[in-house]
Amino acid sequence: MRTTLRTRRAAPTVITVTALTLALATLAGCGGGGDKGDGTKEPGPPAASSSSSLKLPSLTGEKIEVAAVWTGPEQENFTKVLKEFEKRTGATVTFVPAQDPIVNFLGTKIAGGSPPDVAMLPQVGAIQQAAAQKWLKPVGPDAKEQLAKNYSQGWQDLGAVDGTQYGVYFKAANKSLIWYNNAAFENAGATEPKTWKEFLTTAETISASGVTPVSVGGADGWTLTDWFENIYLSQAGPAKYDQLAKHEIKWTDASVTQALTTLGELFGKPELIAGGAAGALQTEFPTSVTQTFTGGDQPKAAMVFEGDFSAINIAQTSAKIGTDAKVFPFPAVGSASPVVTGGDAAVALKDTKGAQALLTFLASPDAAAIWAGAGGYLSPNKNLDLAAYPNDVQREIAKALLESGDDFRFDMSDQMPQSFGGTPGKGEWKALQDFLKNPKDVAGTQARLEADAAKAYKS
Repeated sequence: MRTTLRTRRAAPTVITVTALTLALATLAGCGGGGDKGDGTKEPGPPAASSSSSLKLPSLTGEKIEVAAVWTGPEQENFTKVLKEFEKRTGATVTFVPAQDPIVNFLGTKIAGGSPPDVAMLPQVGAIQQAAAQKWLKPVGPDAKEQLAKNYSQGWQDLGAVDGTQYGVYFKAANKSLIWYNNAAFENAGATEPKTWKEFLTTAETISASGVTPVSVGGADGWTLTDWFENIYLSQAGPAKYDQLAKHEIKWTDASVTQALTTLGELFGKPELIAGGAAGALQTEFPTSVTQTFTGGDQPKAAMVFEGDFSAINIAQTSAKIGTDAKVFPFPAVGSASPVVTGGDAAVALKDTKGAQALLTFLASPDAAAIWAGAGGYLSPNKNLDLAAYPNDVQREIAKALLESGDDFRFDMSDQMPQSFGGTPGKGEWKALQDFLKNPKDVAGTQARLEADAAKAYKS
């Protein structure tokens, strides 16, 4: 399979983080002013005005299959969106659990003559790869109308290949947040760090209080790519970030050496990581979050790094966002804190009335409001009412994303060929897992990354 970033439109510029930093700093000291006294409100249905503005066809008797890698609460919340679509159209929609990498899963389905109608692709590279294989059907006029009305040009461009619109970005992510257990911070006398140096000092302070400071979900290699990307963007800058994403500079570049050395300042101190390196490599992402917010002021870790979607895992504990669970921007390694975004795009693999209608629905504020109300979700839809989000923290994160317009950087590994940037046990995921195990081997890690990247970009 072939994918290339050289056909991609010009990458957008780096996000301005001032709004997010101020918003999170304000919310860190309060519980919010929501309906339940902790910044949280019960999710409700989409506003009637937005519901009445969206016209969907009657699809009575039509069956639609939607494939995605989501499981657990994410699958449950996406199913709520699909149920609303069924209610409005009369279609029967079936969720098809997909394995990661989803492009391989889809390839098997297509080869067997039974592709799903719609798939949710979690990488820009996956959209380009599927388009190159001629698997995808262009977005129809109704969905295009919703995109033009509800999305900035940058988010539209991310779903396009060579000028043809294939994807509708339904779910976004701010992947530059550090969530923390407030009780553990207070007991240690720790404060929110603003720089990487302060972050390491804060970790040492928390460690001295008897609580392990950082939870790392190293069993899922994508979390480690996010660690690297945030450090690299802040330290090397957006121009280098874009070059590395396109493999215009090699992974043996001095900027990569510097970023891995910086990451090694944390990974090289196993006492600062819950379970040490061995424990982290056996910890999946959901557990890395929940173990940070269970155990009161004596959790297994005081901080966990990951995106706004961590909120859905925090919701599985008794911690309340804004009071027990607070958040601050990823600390600045260079001159400014980074913000890396991610997202999942809906694409059609069958040119049917039902598939196009579902893309239209997913591009509307109506669909976004359903999952927003359930939490653990961020929408790039600029016409989604912020009141749909369940608490003030998530509302401010969403507001900051929307106010950035097209000024953001998309997850680097998600822009790369999936064989390198998005496959468990291979490429960047595996190299960074090995680096977590042996963070002194910077040169060896770079050599393996470059060898795997060179192979993937030529394939």
